[in-house]
Amino acid sequence: MKAKAAAASTPEAASELGPRLRAIRLRRGVGLRELARRLDLSPSSISQIETGKMRPSVRTLYALAAEFGVTVDELLFDGTSSRDEAAPPSAGARGGAEPGLAVQRGGERPAIQLNSGVRWERLMFWGDEDVEFLEATYEPGGASSPDDSFVRHNGHEFGYVLSGTLRVVVGFDEFILEAGDSITFPSTTPHRLSNEGTETVRAVWVVRGRRGPEGPQEPQLTAPAAEPRVLETGARKGKQKE
Repeated sequence: MKAKAAAASTPEAASELGPRLRAIRLRRGVGLRELARRLDLSPSSISQIETGKMRPSVRTLYALAAEFGVTVDELLFDGTSSRDEAAPPSAGARGGAEPGLAVQRGGERPAIQLNSGVRWERLMFWGDEDVEFLEATYEPGGASSPDDSFVRHNGHEFGYVLSGTLRVVVGFDEFILEAGDSITFPSTTPHRLSNEGTETVRAVWVVRGRRGPEGPQEPQLTAPAAEPRVLETGARKGKQKE
């Protein structure tokens, strides 16, 4: 209950994503049907996201960011900056005397609820740094990609579980992470994050270098070639998957 109350107090970014996406698309001179073709989506899906009638999935957000050359953080919360256009700090970040110093208050964190049972809250953004710093919430049944598909993209990820039990599959390896556990892995390896329990999962997540040396990479959905193996460490070593 406390987690829900805290989330409700944050500015919702979903209502701003649609108009921001449309503005970027028009500024780049990309038609609705052309964008849908490039992302392998229906024009109606793009239209509904732009009008706020549909929540995008994690995969769709990464695809949109890659297409327009911005980070997911920029697309959701700032939207106009790119590799060549540095964005100023958000309104919630209070600049200090030192360059690069900023504070974002808890009640000012922008948030977005995705259509896959996942909620992202931005913890901080500064300039055009290619870093996404988020608090991710996974409701029971929530996942980063649909069904048993995986996603891969440029970058490297770092995660720390605050509460709940998060299932993370990276390539052929499966990890069951509980509160206090952390993980890091290359985003180029097919991966999937999901909550298969009954308790909401909260985790701090960082993605660095998603643009990559040659610019953004279109996220790819892949299917696992075989059943992943469960790896356990520490006190839970040898614990069987329920």
